[in-house]
Amino acid sequence: MCGRYASARKRQELLEEFRVERDLVAESLPPDYNVAPTKPVYAVLTRRESGSRQPETAQPRKAQPRKAQPKKAQPEKAQPETAEPVTAGAPESGAGEPPETPVRELRVVRWGLVPFWAKDVKIGSRLINARAETVSTKPAFRRAFARRRCLLPADGFYEWQAPGDGPVSDGPRGRKQPYFIHRGDGGVLAFAGLYELWRDPDAPDSDPAAWLWTAAIITTEAPDDLGRIHDRTPMVIEPGRWADWLDPGQTDEATLRGLLAPAVSGALSSYPVSTEVNAVSHNGPGLIEPLDPYPDPEPAGTPAASRRATAGERGDASHGAAGKLF
Repeated sequence: MCGRYASARKRQELLEEFRVERDLVAESLPPDYNVAPTKPVYAVLTRRESGSRQPETAQPRKAQPRKAQPKKAQPEKAQPETAEPVTAGAPESGAGEPPETPVRELRVVRWGLVPFWAKDVKIGSRLINARAETVSTKPAFRRAFARRRCLLPADGFYEWQAPGDGPVSDGPRGRKQPYFIHRGDGGVLAFAGLYELWRDPDAPDSDPAAWLWTAAIITTEAPDDLGRIHDRTPMVIEPGRWADWLDPGQTDEATLRGLLAPAVSGALSSYPVSTEVNAVSHNGPGLIEPLDPYPDPEPAGTPAASRRATAGERGDASHGAAGKLF
């Protein structure tokens, strides 16, 4: 996966689609047709956390290198997986109270996972994807894979094809051609994700921004037809497996790996789009509009016009504006 996707569904749509029980989004995100690393994104996850706690935001404090490791006498900072971010004054469950039933939540996180042990949040810009082949062993991801899994909703994602590999003109200077890949039925994609919490050592406990929530997308080798565009693709969790994937009590590696799978055969379609998506500053629904593979105007009867007509009649993935990947 090259690091861009589209997420334009409204917050209420996601709450209904994913059957969210607890909405912890402080402010709705605008539609984003060019999601890039370090941007805030929606994430669905399951947590055992008091409903009385206030929603944390994913907006990080100014990046600061960690000055020193927390002392052993302060395990809540050294072990964020057991120390939950709490707004000042919010009640916590007592030691004698029974554990709360996990609840499905919608949150805002930052794309680019920052491990709990990181000294600087800048590492997150390099950890946007976790390879399925090594996710359970890499130090940056193994604890999140075991206990902190999430779903990242998307309308589709972009991949770039190398110059000369496809039917679309390479454009100026032989640039790579971007493609938009989405569900053929228009449904939402649920990327298999991991999330983590990072504690800013310079922030007081009373500061809601003391905790940074980040996430990464799990990727795998692309199937043959998708591989013609790019050799990696995001893992997708099908709706029937959402609950199992999000279950924080599920820690068996073999079971978790069994939940990971590329998109179902025949479910995805792709088409070329404008190179406008190459710039993070560009946004809007125009980025996912199909690109005419033969943009140069030609009079009727010319070879270019004949190619367009033939492609339209066949409607295949190689020459039409859209086609099945599988």
